[in-house]
Amino acid sequence: MQVREVLDVYGRRYRIGESDHELLGRPRSRIAWLSGIAMLVTGTGQYGFGALVPTLEQRWSLVELCWAFALWTACQAGIAFPAAWLRERGLLPPRNAVVLGAVLSALGLLTLGFAENLLVVYLGYSLTGGIGTGLVYATCVGNVIRWFPDRVTGRIALITGAFALGGVPFALAAGVWFDLGNRAVFLSAAALVVLVVVTACGLPLRDPPRNWWPADIDPRRRETRTHRSNRPAIRHFKPGEALRSGVLVPMYVTVVFAAAVSLFDLVFLAVFVDGTVFAAVALAVLAASAGAGRLLAGRISEAIGRRLTLRLAMATGGLAQLVLLFGGQRQDAVALLIGAGVAGLGTSCCYSLLVGLVREYFGEDTAPLNFAIIYSAKALGGVVGVGLASLVVVAHGYPSTFLTAAVLGVAGAALGGRFGHPGRPARLLPHPREAS
Repeated sequence: MQVREVLDVYGRRYRIGESDHELLGRPRSRIAWLSGIAMLVTGTGQYGFGALVPTLEQRWSLVELCWAFALWTACQAGIAFPAAWLRERGLLPPRNAVVLGAVLSALGLLTLGFAENLLVVYLGYSLTGGIGTGLVYATCVGNVIRWFPDRVTGRIALITGAFALGGVPFALAAGVWFDLGNRAVFLSAAALVVLVVVTACGLPLRDPPRNWWPADIDPRRRETRTHRSNRPAIRHFKPGEALRSGVLVPMYVTVVFAAAVSLFDLVFLAVFVDGTVFAAVALAVLAASAGAGRLLAGRISEAIGRRLTLRLAMATGGLAQLVLLFGGQRQDAVALLIGAGVAGLGTSCCYSLLVGLVREYFGEDTAPLNFAIIYSAKALGGVVGVGLASLVVVAHGYPSTFLTAAVLGVAGAALGGRFGHPGRPARLLPHPREAS
């Protein structure tokens, strides 16, 4: 088939005529697998940190460790937009970005294993390691967006779920073996795994041509079984236009709330729970449910709409804080595990919905840049939910912080109701299922 570009009724542009085999020499599913494995391994930097805190508290204070993780989160999320901007201009190809991310992530873990000075931890683990993980995350998400334009939500849910699931074996291993005596050995081994596996996954990655669409699917006639509220954007909004639309800001604040609650649980659950091994088990349950929940949220959003799914996830995550508080105060293992499972199913699921929301509100051509802007809200969420929360915990204890986290979750659910497709009248174009 001759390569050509076509438009659909929404004005979206598609490049058709090239198959994934012609471009890659193999099925595009390989891209999803490589991205998912890279995310699985680098996810230990976020979802495994909480399991290290009870031991590292013997070396540094809880507040110092929390600010180290808050800075890590700010760097991990903050690098998303610069990485997307450089990639759009061909200055940072996916292969280079992931390999660089692998090196920096490994250096971050090595620093945490050997450093004795807190400033070295901030520079090596937080700054270097955070940027490295952020490069891998942003690049893998961007790669899947480009290679799977026909099934973005499912594939994004898969690889972001892998990012959370990577914390499960790491947390369990840390609960059993990690202590100050083997800190260097344990984290050096983790760094080696990150370096080797992520580099191996990153080297084959490449982008398809701009606006590429699978050759065996007609983008103008494809069947869609998604909810009517998931309609495509009325046009493509550049980042500045999206900011002025009145929708990006409430979406950004919602992600701040979601990140604050989910990151708060990741760091403080292990400290709140009595017992190192059980704390690791609780964190593993939290990470496992977060990974599975992202897959589930992606499927549910196709049936009931992404906005409603996001609101339900935020409310669930907020209410889970009350269960965690109840279980922790009574040292009730069953309640704590239930709370951890429900919390994982809640606020952390918003990340798997973001790409779909951004594409449907602001258009597909600018989706990588607009997604990077909204994802950067996680940086502020880390400062609020980890850094500032640590000060509140030290001054006032856990009840007030868990209650605040519950309020943020419910507030995020309420704020999600303010999302509206910018520029779209009540009735304009038919839903694909309604078109003749």
